[in-house]
Amino acid sequence: MRIALTHNLKLTGSPEEAEFDSPATIDALSEALGRAGHDVERIEVSGPPSRVIARLEALSPDLVFNTAEGHKGKTREAFYPALLDELGFPYTGSDAYTLCVTLDKTLTKRILTGYGIPTPRGRLVTRATIENGALDDITFPVIVKPNFEGSSKGISGDFSVCEDSYQLAQVVDRQLSRFPAGLIVERYLRGIDVSCAFVEGLGHDGLLEPIEYVVDPRFSNLYNVYDFHLKNVRPEHVTLRVAELPGEVLERIKSLSRRIVRAFDLKDMGRCEFRVTPRSPSSQHGYDVHFLEVDALPSLDPSAGLFLAARRSGAEFDDVIRAIVKSACKRRGITSLLESTTARKQKKGLRVGFTFNMKREGGGDAEAEFDSPTTIQAIANAIESYGHTVVPLEAKPDLPHQLMAARPDVVFNIAEGLRGRGRESQVPALCELLGIPYSGSDPTTLSLCLDKGLTKQILRAAGIDTPDWQVLTTGREKMKPFRYPVIVKPNAEGTSKGITSASVVNDEPSARAAAKLLLERYGQPALVEEYIVGREFTVGLLGERRPKVLPPMEVVFIEKKEHPVYGYEEKQYGTSRVRFECPAQLTAAEVKRLDKVARDTFTALGCRDVARIDLRMTKDGTVFVIECNPLPGLTPDFSDLCNIGKVAGMDYRTLIGEILAGCIKRYREQRAAAAPLGVPNAPALAPPPAAPTPMRATSSAPQTSTALALPLTTALPSPPPPKLNGT
Repeated sequence: MRIALTHNLKLTGSPEEAEFDSPATIDALSEALGRAGHDVERIEVSGPPSRVIARLEALSPDLVFNTAEGHKGKTREAFYPALLDELGFPYTGSDAYTLCVTLDKTLTKRILTGYGIPTPRGRLVTRATIENGALDDITFPVIVKPNFEGSSKGISGDFSVCEDSYQLAQVVDRQLSRFPAGLIVERYLRGIDVSCAFVEGLGHDGLLEPIEYVVDPRFSNLYNVYDFHLKNVRPEHVTLRVAELPGEVLERIKSLSRRIVRAFDLKDMGRCEFRVTPRSPSSQHGYDVHFLEVDALPSLDPSAGLFLAARRSGAEFDDVIRAIVKSACKRRGITSLLESTTARKQKKGLRVGFTFNMKREGGGDAEAEFDSPTTIQAIANAIESYGHTVVPLEAKPDLPHQLMAARPDVVFNIAEGLRGRGRESQVPALCELLGIPYSGSDPTTLSLCLDKGLTKQILRAAGIDTPDWQVLTTGREKMKPFRYPVIVKPNAEGTSKGITSASVVNDEPSARAAAKLLLERYGQPALVEEYIVGREFTVGLLGERRPKVLPPMEVVFIEKKEHPVYGYEEKQYGTSRVRFECPAQLTAAEVKRLDKVARDTFTALGCRDVARIDLRMTKDGTVFVIECNPLPGLTPDFSDLCNIGKVAGMDYRTLIGEILAGCIKRYREQRAAAAPLGVPNAPALAPPPAAPTPMRATSSAPQTSTALALPLTTALPSPPPPKLNGT
């Protein structure tokens, strides 16, 4: 089956990402699904939901393996299951209703009380309920927890347990500032923490052996609470073991867990947590069991207690993942797909025209923006790995004939064009003329962004900070009273062509001299721009109207120059003069500022599908946009966007799939709009004599060979003009 693995990726150790999955966990899940014979597509769900929808619709998976926790709000865990229900994609795990209810600790306990399940007495506390005396008539000690959080977020063994009213009032006031949706204040019970996992198809009725959490006494907190610090910061101080309790207590835990699974109709998997408290020595029965929490979307980290319990019943990590998939398929009535994985009917892919300009030896900086045969092959392999047929189309003067002959469904475009300041717009304009959906921004955006002066006018009009500038067309114009130093660049070039450390000058005569050299060399105006002293960043974005912003990458200058430049040599060949940090070492406020400026720039310039934006941040935190590249480099393991994608949990193939998803979405919208009228999707042209040979990929990994199936150095013969309407 084709399985989409939806997840939130943990990139930092911040509490906000405590419930997200680490890269190692996602790797483990993906590999386990792959070993079971499935094709796995990873979909990281940060960013706008429209991006997730586009990826899912482009992939059209048989099943979604969902671990996504959502981002914010009391219903965050329910968001993606609800979205998948709406889109009609079957998925693993419980439905939106169950996830919504079980994230609410107070409501969960209230429901389970009706099923005869003992739970510590507690109440929901908000700012409004405090005014109505919600903290009156409390029996101490109590523990204060956020009502709508998991992973012990907001719980500390040092301050969450309160012994008197004064301490409680202080803790509640402080915690409501962090968790305004509400807190649960419940009776604190001394004892041990035990969990009982549920995986449909394993154990007895899906219930596994209870697991006990044993904290190293040297690092135990005052109240022996399994808190956020122990769970997320110092997990090595906690040992997981099969609970060492009397048999009747273990059976009691399983019996209560069975009721909880039925009460909430948990699907495929879940975990119930209990506090086991010793009774007085005179009691005939040694322990009481109280329910604490149910997790309908439990962690699938290989080190989690669920897998320790599974091994007790003879099931390894892969067995658990297969059981979850099998349970979901059975519920959804798609077991036949699971049983016939090797002989399943393949989904029909699209015919993808792949337009590019290829870099050849001896081309110099005239071909600096072109792509090497290795990069072209890597992109083709990535596209073909999604089941599509790739038709290579080098963007040379005969491209119109090639496109008409190829008749692609969509075009994946990385072509830079051959000449002129509108060169990057030539292929998209041709695709629009022929009615072929294509990846990336439209001709207007590509033309504007290549002209640095026009780009800055648009940004300035949109209220976005960009360094002061002037475009010199002759070099003899009267110059503005700049604050020197300034940097002098070609006005309509990419890849930092014409930019070196010598491009930064300290006075007007030097600026004029530098501009004159560029005018003569590139035959185009020169841009004189105030040099911004500060940290340099580049930010990648994916999507359309509400793009997904990838983690910012900082360009760190190793050489301690007064005015360092990330120029042509560094971008083309790499150098020891700079290094890159991604994600950049920034405060949350700084990241938010960079994200906003990048997103505003993307929107102001009308970018689509993909872009990379270069910025500088001054000491006072002002962010200046230096440049926007809506056609960024895609060289594996080298281009900035590819390296940023890795940090965001995207391998090269996934990054190409993200960019491709936008034009597939537009292709399907075009077909849907045309279908009621009976209008064909392709241009109304007579069938050509012959189509170009599809590119064949032998592996989904980038190839080192520069040979392509199509002899790209030779132009295809032009087919005869098409006959229109029989004329």
